[in-house]
Amino acid sequence: MNKIFEIPLYPYTRSPDQDAESPVRRKVVIVGAGPVGLAAAIDLAQQGVEAIVLDDNDKVSFGSRAICFAKRTLEIADRLGGGQEMVDKGVVWNLGKVFFGDRKVYEFNLLPEEGHQRPAFINLQQYYFEDYLVKRARQIEAKGAPIELRGQNKVLDVTDKGDHTVLRIDTPEGEYTIEADWLIACDGAGSPIRSMMGLDFVGRVFEDNFLIADVVMDADFPTERWFWFDPPFNKGQSALLHKQPDGVWRIDLQLGWDIDKDEEKKPENVIPRLKAMLGEDVEFDLEWVSIYTFQCRRMEKFRHGRVIFAGDSAHQVSPFGARGANSGLQDTDNLVWKLKMVIDGTAPEALLDSYDIERIHGADENILNSSRSTDFITPKSETSRIFRDAVLDLSEKYDFARPLVNSGRLSMPCTYDGSPLNTPDALPGGPDRTRPGAPCPDAPLGNRFLLGDLGDRFTLLTINADAPDTLDEGGIAVTRLALSAADDATGALAARYLGDAKSAVYLIRPDQHVAARWASFDDTATRAAIRRATGQE
Repeated sequence: MNKIFEIPLYPYTRSPDQDAESPVRRKVVIVGAGPVGLAAAIDLAQQGVEAIVLDDNDKVSFGSRAICFAKRTLEIADRLGGGQEMVDKGVVWNLGKVFFGDRKVYEFNLLPEEGHQRPAFINLQQYYFEDYLVKRARQIEAKGAPIELRGQNKVLDVTDKGDHTVLRIDTPEGEYTIEADWLIACDGAGSPIRSMMGLDFVGRVFEDNFLIADVVMDADFPTERWFWFDPPFNKGQSALLHKQPDGVWRIDLQLGWDIDKDEEKKPENVIPRLKAMLGEDVEFDLEWVSIYTFQCRRMEKFRHGRVIFAGDSAHQVSPFGARGANSGLQDTDNLVWKLKMVIDGTAPEALLDSYDIERIHGADENILNSSRSTDFITPKSETSRIFRDAVLDLSEKYDFARPLVNSGRLSMPCTYDGSPLNTPDALPGGPDRTRPGAPCPDAPLGNRFLLGDLGDRFTLLTINADAPDTLDEGGIAVTRLALSAADDATGALAARYLGDAKSAVYLIRPDQHVAARWASFDDTATRAAIRRATGQE
């Protein structure tokens, strides 16, 4: 059994804040040292913004929890400094198979095109991701970055003072108080911060439960996502199998609604279920067991003055589709560059309203897809079940039925259509996939890749077009990345960014979403787009 989750990685140490005569004011305080909180802190610290992380624990989470990390998350992790470690350790997969009863009805490829540095998905236990992020935080802290992880620091109370918050914190050596200009709540689905502020979720709780089991075994299953509808070993329900590193396999078994969760988690009840699936002669060790209930809910607003919610504290979805941790990383990726500009005074505080608009749009998209998956996986009426089973039968032989099969629409990055930060599209013939609001797709550039060159700043990407090498508008520095047909040996760049156009100029945000695009450079239009993308007009 892996013991990484038993080692204190950020043990309690006394902070000078605990000995101060009056509460110390901190720039940004983050509550929660899971993947979302750590990613936010690293992103802020790499850009020179002070980030203090408080967590009532002192080690990584127990059990695999989130395991499926999408290409977009890996691209974000690259900018945080940990993407390669994740890929090196993780199990890479692109192929999924769907079974109905005991027969395969079809399979799918999540990344059918070439020319991306990162795979569609990797499977990696959450505790490894957290371990990499903690080590990355320590690494940049050692280089002078303003980041601090405080383990066994439990927030007891939050008081909103308008232009800051006051936090009362408990430690092994007693309580202390600090102030925060900005508070980011990344404290999970049961968010104590949300409860302290009297806030709640809106949405649906589905009448179904799934058993999660991490099983250590030697098995010859391929590195694929396998999903069963009505399998013989879990009749009338569904099941899911994923491979993880270290010989660990994630198994999800649908249990139904009216169950005793404590009883179902007991090894003497779990092991017979697993043997029915894997075979009586398969030897395995049970590493971790949990039960989850389908939930598709979110807060009405993610920003409440100087308190901002991200990740599971802001929204919850059922796990089919791997939308939890992946959407949480997209939250911080959207938030941090905006918060830095507000703190630096280069953008108005109103820019943070776009975090609410864009990430609520993303949450609603995830909830819609997750709800549809849940309704397909667990039909609520006999008519719905008959329809679902007919779709599964037809999908074995007919292509038209396969898009209707929904075993979990897997996480894709959100396109911020309708965002107030977008400038209307001005690239005739430009590809739809790179319209304003869209995340930038990767493309090979010789021995490197496009997203690595874009980085985490405002960039003017020009393809077969002239433009200034640098531009400054309202304190926002924009650097040009000049590319041409000579950089595009595979044709992927032209297909993804030119389409039918001969040339293009893109304004790319620090989170690598398209803010605006034109056929050629226009100084007035570009400056207006920069102001719009930073909330200055």
